[in-house]
Amino acid sequence: MTSGSVVVGRPTTSAVAQWWALTSRGLRAIVRNGEIIFAFVAPVLLAICFYLPLRSIMDADPTMDYASFLMPIISLQSVSFVASSAAMRASVDTTKGINTRFRTLPMPVAIPTLARLGTNTALLVISVICAGCTSLVMGWRPEGSALETAGLFGVVLTVGILVAVLADAIGLLSNSPEATSQALSLPILILGLLSTGFVPEDQFPQWIQPFVRDQPISQFANSMRALSDGTVTLEILTPTIWWCIGFAVLGIVLTTIGIRRSVR
Repeated sequence: MTSGSVVVGRPTTSAVAQWWALTSRGLRAIVRNGEIIFAFVAPVLLAICFYLPLRSIMDADPTMDYASFLMPIISLQSVSFVASSAAMRASVDTTKGINTRFRTLPMPVAIPTLARLGTNTALLVISVICAGCTSLVMGWRPEGSALETAGLFGVVLTVGILVAVLADAIGLLSNSPEATSQALSLPILILGLLSTGFVPEDQFPQWIQPFVRDQPISQFANSMRALSDGTVTLEILTPTIWWCIGFAVLGIVLTTIGIRRSVR
């Protein structure tokens, strides 16, 4: 190299800056596409569809406060909306070649996935806040300590993030955004209806009660109710913990497969 020559190198960009740039792109997209509006509206619609018609029936039981009973499922159904959006977002990035374009950039392979997770987490927080406000308007009031109330929202946020990771991985592995969203929405809807989220276990036929009782949405709802009314115990929380561990392991495995597939 001769004296006075200038070497021009590729400008370096930190991984954090790359993550924030892609996360900002995702946040702008959820505003532009109207997802953020639906995050506000979905809990209200759910309350109208279930709380208003069932309140008089359920509150006929003197031991039942239906607003408090319904609060967990309103929050958990907000999670299902975020999951569908997460799967759609990942699948669109795959089918439109955006992930292929990212591979040509000096960027760690995990950054696009982490950026989508940042976007999904922001949408989840908005949805959960709206669900909480809707429940308060219905008449729900937390009776546990401040720590237990924080734990209640900690459960739904943890579940929401894990489900979003799973949905994102499924979207990475899918070739059809529309089919992916529909394939996720139907099982989540069925699990929600066949759970103790809307009605108690004893309102179901006896032959299906074991499934209703032990499936994940029922266990999450049970933990949230116990945290809400201050009766939580480790025994009540244990199924939720195990389901979360299972979701985490499955999410890591599927995400790893999806990332490896996207970099081929």
